[in-house]
Amino acid sequence: VVSGFFLSSFYLPSVYFSFDSVDCFYREVLFGSFFRSVHSIGASFFFLFIYFHLFRGLYFSSYSYVSTWLVGCLILVLSMAIAFLGYVLPWGNMSLWGATVITSLLSAIPYFGSSLVEWLWGGFSISSPTLSRFFVLHFFLPFILAIFVFSHILFLHVSGSGNPLGINSKGRSLMFTPYFLINDLLGFVVCFIIFLYLVVYVPFFQFDSSNFDEANFLSTPLHIKP
Repeated sequence: VVSGFFLSSFYLPSVYFSFDSVDCFYREVLFGSFFRSVHSIGASFFFLFIYFHLFRGLYFSSYSYVSTWLVGCLILVLSMAIAFLGYVLPWGNMSLWGATVITSLLSAIPYFGSSLVEWLWGGFSISSPTLSRFFVLHFFLPFILAIFVFSHILFLHVSGSGNPLGINSKGRSLMFTPYFLINDLLGFVVCFIIFLYLVVYVPFFQFDSSNFDEANFLSTPLHIKP
């Protein structure tokens, strides 16, 4: 959110200027390349931790806490939506065609699917109105996500956490401090070092090469991987 706030100060949601404004982060803006890398790689780490958390919940049968689990599923879906919207904004060639593929899925809805896609695009293809809408939603939805995260933690405190044995262990609990705090700090430091290394030394390792080309309606990438 913090890095995205700085990036939004220079971003222009338009098919004519989006690609150049992103390029401007690297060439003209002080620490612009750093914030862009923090934003993109940070999003990848965010999903990596979400997947770890999800599979841990499956392993510990956390789905038995229905309210907590359902809110967590909503957080996952909303996070995927936010990530997809952000993937379109740089307006590279893969962004264009990835957005075209995903948004066209709505056309599968009977009767009014095609009209729904045109309404979402704001025209007969992805254009400046589409980018403007995606930018607004990409900026706004994380705050909605924060509300769901707060609710997730609230429900967790009501129900309690699962454990590897799958039994009720409320009578034999340990204090969070210092036992789990030290363990979490160790994990945080290790992940932060890896994150900082990727941001500083290999900021483009996760980027698709097609996205370094400006969006082109006449050139479809060989492999579309939204």
